[in-house]
Amino acid sequence: MAAVGYCAVVTAQSGSADCLWSSHEGQDSVCAHTLRWTEVFSDPCTGDWRDNWVLDGVHATVSNTLEGMVINAGPEDRNNAHHAVLWTRRSFRGDIRIEYDYTRLDSSKADAVNIIYIQARGSGDEGYPEDIHLWGDKRTEPLMKHYFDNMDTYHISYATDGVEPSQESTRYVRARRYLPREGRGLQGTALQPDYVGLDLFETGVKYHVTIIKIGQQLWFRAEGENGKSGEFWFDGTPLPPVDEGYVGLRQMFTRSALYSNFTVSVSE
Repeated sequence: MAAVGYCAVVTAQSGSADCLWSSHEGQDSVCAHTLRWTEVFSDPCTGDWRDNWVLDGVHATVSNTLEGMVINAGPEDRNNAHHAVLWTRRSFRGDIRIEYDYTRLDSSKADAVNIIYIQARGSGDEGYPEDIHLWGDKRTEPLMKHYFDNMDTYHISYATDGVEPSQESTRYVRARRYLPREGRGLQGTALQPDYVGLDLFETGVKYHVTIIKIGQQLWFRAEGENGKSGEFWFDGTPLPPVDEGYVGLRQMFTRSALYSNFTVSVSE
């Protein structure tokens, strides 16, 4: 059973930079925003998405508008061929900071979530080289197990809104570290704490999302234009580190969202 928690992440101003750190007992302070970050990827998401991204999902569609990039998963609930995953064409090494604006467009009550994959690589086993773009043909049907069974990556899930008694009926933010070489699927991949009962990611509300990975620590911050926000921390130290790979945006069947102002920075 995952531990349920509320993350007391503190933001403080220090000169021109603020300092973000976890106040969990026994955890060292990490001033994530005082690190020297270098932006290495930037996409306003209004030009042709194919320049920067690659799509998994035979029934998924991506389109660009003046407001940003719309990702539509397929419309059929419970049909694994209707998931969508959009990957950056380039990979990123080391400590990483990801920022983007996210607006949920659907009103689906399917047991489906949004996920961001952070620095994903193939397991290196036969047929699954570290460069995930070399085996994209195996993900035309983006079944979840194709990813957690064959990729080294962190995943953060958010924007859930299913129907009871499914776990997605309670809005949550959760993180995992996939362990493809252990052959256990999702068992043992959850990172702590586990955040449930949230009031975030309403349909039609723009949220500015910031994700920071430093070493084996993850932070996820969502700031809504409606004044609602949340900040969450995850401890990855019990499991092997993830140091290099691609960023991916997953939308499970029936889900639709608008993304804009997508940037990736790495620490110097």
